[in-house]
Amino acid sequence: MREIVLDTETTGLDPADGHRIVEIGAVELNNHMPTGRHFHEYINPERPMPEEAFAVHGLGDDFLRTKPVFARVSEAFAAFVGEARLVIHNAGFDMKFLNAELTRLNMPTLPMTQALDTVALARRRFPGAPASLDALCRRFGIDNTARTLHGALLDAEILAEVYLELIGGRQPGLSLGAASGSGTAQGTAQQAWRPGPRPRALPQRITSGEAEAHAAMVARLGEKSLWPAD
Repeated sequence: MREIVLDTETTGLDPADGHRIVEIGAVELNNHMPTGRHFHEYINPERPMPEEAFAVHGLGDDFLRTKPVFARVSEAFAAFVGEARLVIHNAGFDMKFLNAELTRLNMPTLPMTQALDTVALARRRFPGAPASLDALCRRFGIDNTARTLHGALLDAEILAEVYLELIGGRQPGLSLGAASGSGTAQGTAQQAWRPGPRPRALPQRITSGEAEAHAAMVARLGEKSLWPAD
């Protein structure tokens, strides 16, 4: 199963007020394991950056002025996401901004059914407990010391770790399938190993009286017994 763990940074809280995306970060999971593939772009929002938003992510006008506009990265973004499930912390926020950008370009939007909200997932698993990304990092012992400011790619990478803990933690070595370990050096070595014969037989542990009683019992079973007397 292919999943994309995604985060955005924006100029504000609502695209209906003219706010835009300034950064997209996304990492790919396959069967709940990171593949190493990611998508990351800084985006020129074509508008000034409010001070409140700058304080959150530190992305200013001078830096973003030289970056591509969303239209330049939209096709690559859509191709990377495809039909994969989107794992997003507070999914409604990011999906609202992404769909506003796609709508502006007359591109197909992303259905909310494609998104999994990790805030809702955390609240179901830990009712009444804080569900922020930082709080979940503390709960699961995930290192987020590099997160001095919000950053879309860094937050997506951290969220991927949090998500895997929320669904039970990664256990790549736990597989109940018959083909577990096949195709690997470890699996080949395990299949090739066989125990050899003992250099000396184990010593007899029953007494002569016990052996006689056993022989008598087997003899009473008759000639058709599956357990031969000798």
